[in-house]
Amino acid sequence: MGVASAAMTERDTYTHGTPSWVDLGSPDPKASSAFYSSLFGWDVQAAGGPETGGYMMAMLRGRPVAGIGPAQAEGAPPWWTTYITVDSADITAKAVEEAGGTALAAPFDVLDAGRMAVFSAPGGAVFSVWEAKQHPGAGIVNEPGALTWNELMVRDIEDAKRFYNNVFGWETEDADMGGGVTYTLWKQPGAEAGASIGGAMPMVGDQWPADLPDHWMVYFSVADCDASAARVAELGGKVSVPPTDIPNVGRFAVCNGPHGETFSIIANPQPSS
Repeated sequence: MGVASAAMTERDTYTHGTPSWVDLGSPDPKASSAFYSSLFGWDVQAAGGPETGGYMMAMLRGRPVAGIGPAQAEGAPPWWTTYITVDSADITAKAVEEAGGTALAAPFDVLDAGRMAVFSAPGGAVFSVWEAKQHPGAGIVNEPGALTWNELMVRDIEDAKRFYNNVFGWETEDADMGGGVTYTLWKQPGAEAGASIGGAMPMVGDQWPADLPDHWMVYFSVADCDASAARVAELGGKVSVPPTDIPNVGRFAVCNGPHGETFSIIANPQPSS
């Protein structure tokens, strides 16, 4: 994803290997809905009847932008999960296994919305895949209140490159961020320079807890990073990394929701892919 013109923010389809959806597993979905609705202007609605298990859809302008539901495993920490669109969840499951990953939930149908599976990469990063049927994914991206970026925080970037290339065919482009830090852009096969679908940041240095596994971070676009970060605190969340400028990219902050779940916000007016 990435910031785009207004005409490109509405989406109805996603190609294979593209991050397309995020959802939150929460110990208190109603409290989470109230927090994120106040922060992002979402209208959170029940996704259906009892068969949906309390899953809710966050809407902007009548289009879905994220999901909120109860934690799927007892005692599981609240977490924002990244979903990657695939042509076949079953074929992808085999590719994950062959690449050294683990299936945490084998492919299964989600009513008539689609077919999904949950996996863990060798470094411990958990992600889901989505084979779309009635629900293609986020209907709005890259504008305030919507998903704009998915980023892998990783210990061994070379191992991650091999894994995601084997599973999704992703290629990479490295960028020097200064200070000895190299940022990796995920790219679809054959994509031109600068055209990316996500990124990866190495967890190097004492600022990263030694027991923190690889994980996917989700970024939501905001109009004003500082104002939104202040709002996070007002609503009972926490700002763990204060608003910080990224040269030629934008201004971001890392936050925690009311139950400790991590997400990032970014004000990024620069045109991108």
